[in-house]
Amino acid sequence: MGTEEQGYFTEESSTEVVTSRNAGAKSARLKEVMEVVTRKLHEAVKELEPTQEEWMDAILFLTRTGHMCNEWRQEFILLSDVLGVSMLVDAINNRKPSGASESTVLGPFHVADAPELPLGANICLDQKGEDMVIGGRILDIEGRPIENAVLDVWQANDEGFYDVQQQGIQPDFNLRGIFRTGSDGYYWFRAVKPKYYPIPDDGPVGQLLAALGRHPYRPAHLHYIIKADGFETLTTHIFDPDDPYIHSDAVFGVKESLLAEFRLMDDPAQAKDLGFDGKFWKVEHDFVLAPAR
Repeated sequence: MGTEEQGYFTEESSTEVVTSRNAGAKSARLKEVMEVVTRKLHEAVKELEPTQEEWMDAILFLTRTGHMCNEWRQEFILLSDVLGVSMLVDAINNRKPSGASESTVLGPFHVADAPELPLGANICLDQKGEDMVIGGRILDIEGRPIENAVLDVWQANDEGFYDVQQQGIQPDFNLRGIFRTGSDGYYWFRAVKPKYYPIPDDGPVGQLLAALGRHPYRPAHLHYIIKADGFETLTTHIFDPDDPYIHSDAVFGVKESLLAEFRLMDDPAQAKDLGFDGKFWKVEHDFVLAPAR
């Protein structure tokens, strides 16, 4: 239907008039996206009936968000995170067969080319924090071990900072490493117990959270990217279920299946074998990979 057949723009006809202008879009997908976005946006405006001042406040909020973006920080991704959109997109694009481990968001602090280490290596390079040993199996959905699965792991330190946030304070590649499973599918490494930390909250997204009465914290977690030939890559976390923010993650990344058991061990003989001085935390968590589609 041509634009002339849609009539003039009115409050009632706004969506149809605007979307009709896109009839000649070069991409069918772009046309579909803009029809949905326009319809939902116009529905929101008609329901909220914002004043001119409120609409300008919204425009200026987006302007400030753009101004905060640079090569080290993407404030629009942060906005997507705190609105739950990042997790929703992740869920839609990572639907798993029954029994496969669930994914969650990558996060902004992954670093490429971390060193590959032998199983059992300690990824904590500065000896700061509470000692922890993590292990488990990488399995297929039939429960069989996956040999030569590659795990890329990283975490924040006991103060809630990643190495890239404290360059010159933490060693390069601190609390990062790549491990490879053997024929039994087992992985294990040593680290330190992570701590909750705030997402960057000194910009417009942080101001929005404060205005909504929300905190900026993510509960303590470890990151994993797990790859194996013939299987879908899994990007995920494991979480400390006793963390004070486990039920209110600022970016909605927690899933019940990703809660791990963090056990405090008082075993001098095992501590000595692991190279620890005293009590330490122990985590056992298996991951199940979905077959490649």
